[in-house]
Amino acid sequence: MPAKKAHTDLISMISPNQHVLIAGPTASGKSALALEVAEAQGGVIVNADASQVYDCWRLLTARPSEAESARAPHKLYGHVAATDLYSTGHWLREVTKLLDEGQRCIVTGGTGLYFTALTKGLAEIPATPAEVRVQGNTFSLEELLAGVDAETQSRIDTRNPARVQRAWEVQQATGRGLAAWQDDTAPPALPLSAAFPIVFDVDKVHLNDRIAQRFDLMLDAGALAEVAAVRPDYDPDLPAHRAIGVPELMAHLEGRLSLEEARMAAVIATRQFAKRQRTWMRSKMSDWHKVMPD
Repeated sequence: MPAKKAHTDLISMISPNQHVLIAGPTASGKSALALEVAEAQGGVIVNADASQVYDCWRLLTARPSEAESARAPHKLYGHVAATDLYSTGHWLREVTKLLDEGQRCIVTGGTGLYFTALTKGLAEIPATPAEVRVQGNTFSLEELLAGVDAETQSRIDTRNPARVQRAWEVQQATGRGLAAWQDDTAPPALPLSAAFPIVFDVDKVHLNDRIAQRFDLMLDAGALAEVAAVRPDYDPDLPAHRAIGVPELMAHLEGRLSLEEARMAAVIATRQFAKRQRTWMRSKMSDWHKVMPD
């Protein structure tokens, strides 16, 4: 696929009747492109970022602002309470409903598993019992990996604690590896051939600069106050409260880090996360239309 397409040229390649997929690492400019497509051609912008579904974070997860949300319809942003369980399956069912309603969807985000589930299908895995999840919360990454079969380990990001724990929970709860469940996958809700897929291919240095600049803008806009508001109910075991920037700023509020130390820790964590995203997307989305950020 051609790289470095200008956005105007890229949009001209898209049929207004096509669903659009826009993936990319954090801070790469996905939301801006989604807005351009929606304003030029119509459609609803659908969130595909696992942290942006939670209602407690707008600034810290860079959810679209109120002004941006007014420019085009947005769905699946900030609609889940931090204490609610929310999985890829929940997300897929919500997107499938939009598709079944005849909505023209512009799906954008950085959670690769969401795009895989949408375009390749998702296995119907039984819910994990609460006691299994509680037990998993007490184990280290290495201990969790020891309980995951080799085939599943070869398919997941073994450095991602949430992904590893999910695989461990499935194996413990069902007696089958996550990979085996995935091999029994139902047909996809939106095959890749039925959409226009776009992925941001971003230079590392450029992206690292953008990440630092964006976190500073978050702080200027009130991200620290956003975290402080959650402090009375903070639970580091909740997926919502593990969003990048939350543990770091919480450490500052608790007196364990200076604000500058918390800022640097959050920027480093974001850069590491973006590196994993870039690696995953270059591997799994090599045949998508590639663009560079403005």
